[in-house]
Amino acid sequence: MRNTKIFSGSSHPALANMVCQRLGVSLAPASLQKFSNKETSVEMGVSVRNKDVFIIQSGCYHMNDAIIELCIMVQAARMGSAKRITAVLPYFPYCKQSKRKGRTSITAKLLTNMLSVAGVDHIITMDLHASQMQGFFRGPVDNLYAEPVIAQWIMRHVPQWQNGVVVSKNAGGAKRVTSLADALCLDFALIHQDKACQEPGITLVGDVKNKIVFLTDDMVDSCGTFLNAADHLVNKCGAARVYLIATHGVLSGDAIERIEACESLVVTNTFPIPETKAQHSTKLVMIDIAMTLAEAIRRTHNGESVSYLFNHTD
Repeated sequence: MRNTKIFSGSSHPALANMVCQRLGVSLAPASLQKFSNKETSVEMGVSVRNKDVFIIQSGCYHMNDAIIELCIMVQAARMGSAKRITAVLPYFPYCKQSKRKGRTSITAKLLTNMLSVAGVDHIITMDLHASQMQGFFRGPVDNLYAEPVIAQWIMRHVPQWQNGVVVSKNAGGAKRVTSLADALCLDFALIHQDKACQEPGITLVGDVKNKIVFLTDDMVDSCGTFLNAADHLVNKCGAARVYLIATHGVLSGDAIERIEACESLVVTNTFPIPETKAQHSTKLVMIDIAMTLAEAIRRTHNGESVSYLFNHTD
């Protein structure tokens, strides 16, 4: 990792430190401040001239502040004559707004344009809400997958996981759920939630009777649809146990309190969950993906392929 500098924004410093520990390097110093009028000030603490710069900044509860801070850090590195600037976004902000619905904007496209103008050469992210978002950015995008570490956690921590079935909580997650099912050599099923009818209902396509269910999606926010689907699988379809699994644990509002009704909620640490929230739940399990991000950074710096990480944890 010679001629490399890794910086962290203020959104998820814990993850950035873990990534640097995995790489055996120190986090480069940077001064991140806010003036009294709430403007953001950034100053790099070391020279980045002709360096390969990586800036780790995930989406967080203060999403807009994190985005502007990232753009300012990128611009500071660009003006400091960095050789290449890579934005590492474990959770890509505004990833759910990747297509138009009525009189709206494609906000994810707007964000990639902002990063391009700021000076980003390369993006590393994880489990985009829609994989075609990679085409929004003018430069290369490496969309990593949390599937290998999730499959590894299931095999190590779920008793009798072989008697399981992977279920998608909506039809849009079919590709994601079949990939995880193939990795575990399990059957899969789909849930269709019809919200257009006068009496909204849930339909299961597949069999989960007396089986352990791994109910998956790319992110979990308010937990409402997750818990409704889990309740239907247990009380209507005869599932033995239901594990809720998602890559990004946004968990807004009272989601932490609501998950106490489920067997377990498994998320990765791409999205920063405050300790004050996490400590209030006995059902929340967080999987560390720092090794995957660290290996992606190392391979990017050395000009190696990152496709190996699509099916392996490190």
